[in-house]
Amino acid sequence: MSPEKTILHVEDNFENRLLVRRLLLSEGYNVVEAESGIECLKILLTLHPDLILMDINLPDMDGYALTNQLKSNSAFLNVPIVAITANVMKGDRERTVEAGCEGYIEKPIDVDRFLDQVARFLAL
Repeated sequence: MSPEKTILHVEDNFENRLLVRRLLLSEGYNVVEAESGIECLKILLTLHPDLILMDINLPDMDGYALTNQLKSNSAFLNVPIVAITANVMKGDRERTVEAGCEGYIEKPIDVDRFLDQVARFLAL
């Protein structure tokens, strides 16, 4: 693991942000948080993260639309975007891939597997 890696976590739920932040900080990652799609877009004007963890159910735009918008920008084509979502019905995983996500992590987060999943996506 490389401590200079920066992860942008886009999540509107405080408890979910807190859990992810604690896990990532315990491994030495730099963590930047956005509570909405609009806040994410503002942050990305000045930040080029190594990985984006994307909630799908955001208050202002869904994570599918936001991911699609980011992947249409050449600056973020090579930044892995991983959906973190409770949307686990048939077809949801496929929909995240169609939107441009490189991966999918189900909520509730499995704390025993989460950091290995993040490391795997950072290696993309």
